[in-house]
Amino acid sequence: MSTPVKHEVLIIGGGTAGITVAARLLRKHYRDVAIIEPSDKHYYQPLWTLVGGGQATAAETERAEGSVMPRGATWIKSAVTAVDPDANTVTCADGTTYGYDVLVVAPGIQLDWDRTEGLSDTLGKDGVSSNYLFDLAPRTWEFIRNTRSGTAVFTMPSGPIKCAGAPQKIAYLACDHWRRQGVLDKIDVHLVVPTPRIFGIPAIADNLDKVIADYGITLHTGSEVRSIDSGARKVTVTNLAEGIESTLPYDVLHAVPHQSAPDWIKTSPLSTSHVGGDANGYVDIDKHTMQHVRYPNVFALGDAGSSPNSKTGAAIRKQAPAVVENIGAVLSGRPLTGSYDGYASCPIVTSSHDMLLAEFDYDFALKPSFPLLDPVKPHRPYWYLKKYGLPAMYWNLMLKGLA
Repeated sequence: MSTPVKHEVLIIGGGTAGITVAARLLRKHYRDVAIIEPSDKHYYQPLWTLVGGGQATAAETERAEGSVMPRGATWIKSAVTAVDPDANTVTCADGTTYGYDVLVVAPGIQLDWDRTEGLSDTLGKDGVSSNYLFDLAPRTWEFIRNTRSGTAVFTMPSGPIKCAGAPQKIAYLACDHWRRQGVLDKIDVHLVVPTPRIFGIPAIADNLDKVIADYGITLHTGSEVRSIDSGARKVTVTNLAEGIESTLPYDVLHAVPHQSAPDWIKTSPLSTSHVGGDANGYVDIDKHTMQHVRYPNVFALGDAGSSPNSKTGAAIRKQAPAVVENIGAVLSGRPLTGSYDGYASCPIVTSSHDMLLAEFDYDFALKPSFPLLDPVKPHRPYWYLKKYGLPAMYWNLMLKGLA
């Protein structure tokens, strides 16, 4: 058996987290950084909400993976199938094994469409769509645009998901469109969420409650859509505390899937599942250092990590510097000094011209970047930040290790 090719820093995933960490490492003159990523395409996913709401095009969110791959990084164009942290190796789909001194696990999150009965079979047709897929976000807008009356249902699953605000944002954009078309009063709109309130910070929830009331949306808290009957065009909604089931008809349905770590992580020693923890199987890390709790030369950031922050690109922007600092500490035998405080940003679009920018840490303490604007209310300037400012920062600064 041949000795595997070994890299000083091996990164699993060429998405937001992997590219950002690689760019930062290369700027610090690390010479042997490799990224395992099978996809030809790189997506700016936060804009998919605006695509589904008719405020952006899918093409704006897509670039060639090669165009964002940092100069100096080795691109291993394959998919990981297994990791052996005891042997310091990673195995890919083509059977090739790679070694590492330090491993960074950032493969993103897995969309578990089949965990909602009937969802996979109806996606993209009969009024059912989801902004969580590049190909389907334009279909969401098509269904919203073509709906002039009837019932609209917007769902959010229980458990951690990427961009936890996305399930409600599309409801607001749809209602804003229907209002401008003069048909909102002919559409019965329902928003089904598993949480006790629409947002975890009371002051923000209070203002979002006003948005919901203004649009006439019926909010179902502590509830989840468990199954979809596309033939009858109805969903079964379960009250999570009481187990009581009810049904809602729909003419248009925006469904968000359950999400979890990729299956190969769930079955690996890196997973929380490996020690009888969270069944979603995320990489078991310290929430401040992002270092694995059992394997000191393994780090994880982004959506696949077990840290209890909101899974957003803004979180990655704050996690990446801590990870890079701590990689240097591990390689040089120093104590870890990089620390992440749980910062996340949730830009909640409330109409085609207003947005609430929720920024907070692990303790749900507000961390506003623009303290002159009330951080718990929607504002028009934030809309321009969402549509133009954040994408520009992403492509031109964050992926180049500059922000």
